[in-house]
Amino acid sequence: MFILNEITMNCGATSLTIDSMLPQLVTTVINIIKIGIPILLIIFGMMDLGKAVMAQKEDEIKKGWQTFVKRMAAAVIVFLVVFIVQIVFNLVAGDNKESTWNCVKCFIDYNESACNNG
Repeated sequence: MFILNEITMNCGATSLTIDSMLPQLVTTVINIIKIGIPILLIIFGMMDLGKAVMAQKEDEIKKGWQTFVKRMAAAVIVFLVVFIVQIVFNLVAGDNKESTWNCVKCFIDYNESACNNG
């Protein structure tokens, strides 16, 4: 049997009651992205460029660099998703910026005292 730990958030004009596991899960995923993306970029970049250098062919080295640059661009885009979401919510919040931002912050950086503001 699950015992739900509900939190009530005051998000602008509405009050939202959700299980505390949801913001915790979102925060964990965001932290994994922040740590995992740079690590994976370094590992895959080393593998690509290492294979290219070991092949000692100019075409392979050029192809390795192109792959590395594409992966770096994709990593930057994924890494900046949180920042883009913050900007969008700041623009959309309007008059209720403080309360709406508290709801977004609850999901991005889970803190039970900040989330339980209802």
